[in-house]
This record gives sequence, C-alpha cells and structure tokens, in this order.
Amino acid sequence: MASSLLLVLLLSLTSSFSVFSEELDSLPPSYPHPHPPSPAPAPAPHGHHHHHHHHPPTPTPAHPHYPPPPSPAPVKPPTNHYPPTPAPIKPPTHHYPPTPAPMKPPTHHYPPTPAPVKPPTHYYPPTPAPMKPPTHHYPPTPAPMKPPTHHYPPTPTPMKPPTHHYPPTPAPAPVKPPTHHYPPTPAPHVPPHHPFPRSFVAVQGVVYCKSCKYAGVDTLLGATPALGAVVKLQCNNSRYPLSETAKSDKNGYYYLEAPKTITTFGVHTCKVFLVSSPSATCQKPSNLHGGIVGAALKPEKPFVSNKLPFVLYTVAPLAFEPKCPR
Repeated sequence: MASSLLLVLLLSLTSSFSVFSEELDSLPPSYPHPHPPSPAPAPAPHGHHHHHHHHPPTPTPAHPHYPPPPSPAPVKPPTNHYPPTPAPIKPPTHHYPPTPAPMKPPTHHYPPTPAPVKPPTHYYPPTPAPMKPPTHHYPPTPAPMKPPTHHYPPTPTPMKPPTHHYPPTPAPAPVKPPTHHYPPTPAPHVPPHHPFPRSFVAVQGVVYCKSCKYAGVDTLLGATPALGAVVKLQCNNSRYPLSETAKSDKNGYYYLEAPKTITTFGVHTCKVFLVSSPSATCQKPSNLHGGIVGAALKPEKPFVSNKLPFVLYTVAPLAFEPKCPR
C-alpha cells in the first residue's frame, strides 16, 4: 500500500513540471524568463491527505528598464491524471493439505453375550389323591349249621323186673346252699398309653352307603361312598362334652380337627358318631364299627399343621343302611 502512494506522488510531480514547462514556452521572447521554480516541497509524510493543490510559481518581478509585461493568460489548472486504482491484491491462496478423514476407532469384537441361564425347572410329583381306605369285603355270614340228625335204632323195651313191695322211703328235704353276695371285682386300672408326645388331634375316615343286597348285614360288599354325610367327633373328658362335625366328599372321605382343648393325653375319651346323610335312599345309620354307639380312634402318624404338632387318628369305615324297594 505504501508503494502505491509513493507512485501516485511521483506521477503528480511529473505532471506539474510538464505544465510549468509548457507555460514557459508559451511566453513571448521579450518576456523575461523568471528564475526556475523552487524545488517542490518534499512529499508529506504518510498519513496526510493525498490531494495536493499545485499553484503556479510566482514570477520574478521585472527589472525597471523593461516595459510592463502583458497580463498573463489565465492558467488552466492542471488536470490531475491519477493512475487507475490498482486491483486489490488477491491474498495468496494457501493450499492446505486435505483434512485427513477422522480415524475410525478400532472395532472391538467382544464375545457374544451368553444367553441367560434358564433356571432348572423343578418337576414336583403330582400331589397324590387322598388314600382311599381299603374296602373290606367280608364274606357273607354263613347260615347256622343244622346239626346232623342221628337215626338211632329203637330202644328195646326194658325187661320188667319183679315187683317188690317195699315200704316207701321218705325223701329227705333238699338242702339249699347259702347265697353269698360278694361285691363285684373292680377292673384293674390301666393307665392310658401315649405313643406320641403331647399334640393336638386330627381325625379321618370314610362313610359308605350299604348295598340293598346286604342290608342289615355288617359288611361293605357292594357299598358306595356317601357324599355329604355328617359325622361328629365327641370327647367326654370334661364336665361338658366337646364335639366337632365334618362332611364327607364324593369319595366318602372326611377330615376334622378336635377342639384345641383336646390333646393326645385325653383322646381316649373321644369317639366318632354318624349324624345324618343327605341321600333320601340312604339315611338310617348302621352300627357297623360303632357308627351308632361311637367308633374308636386308632393313632396313625404325627404331622405339623400351621406350625402346630398334630397326631392323625383313623376311624374304621362307617355306613348308612339303604332304603330298598320291596
């Protein structure tokens, strides 16, 4: 930029000097030539205004013996021919190397994630159905055996002895033995046997309806399970008897728990009774295994229910009598 300004100033000075030379040449020969013009002032330092007004040099006054000079022609101001403004310098084009592509991070090949371990499936055996007590097929009661008839030969007629006429002997009066009234001998006291530690009591059993073929006979041949039959557990070990009832299911099976005041130490006072049956054709209780007078309890095994110790007792099968058509 400084070199451009310096070039412009040099061109301006050259143009001014050319004009001044032309004006001197246009003067008449009789006109005294002035002294050469003073040298042009040095260019202004950088930073001042670029436009300079060029005034013509002042002519040297004429000597007194010369005639007065004619009026000079009006000086045409110089036409400043400025050089064309240089085109802006195009900054150099920097050829930078192409930007490298972003480095792709290394691909880590991790081993495949193992599938979640499936927990083992526990196959529990199916819950066994309640054990159906065995059906005892008792043989029919045989008819009473008729004693054999013995055919004895006829008794021969006894030989008639001779008749002796003796005086009759008086018969002695029969002597009656004295009657001794002894008190009945009391039964020996047998303490109850407790095969298990003190526990609560649970009872199970089965109720049937007899077959018409064996009505009135103490047997279960042809019997069918009684649905909805009501049984009662009654314990008489206190002033007031305690009882608990239960109903049989479609298999005739029932299960009940004695009141918590009854334990294995007092279960010997408990018995099971038949109460009722919903069947219209099988409603009369039978005394098979004590269904009317009370069936005894037989201990089976201990178990735990609701964190409480129990002993399971089993009752022999009970039955209702059928109502058979005549």
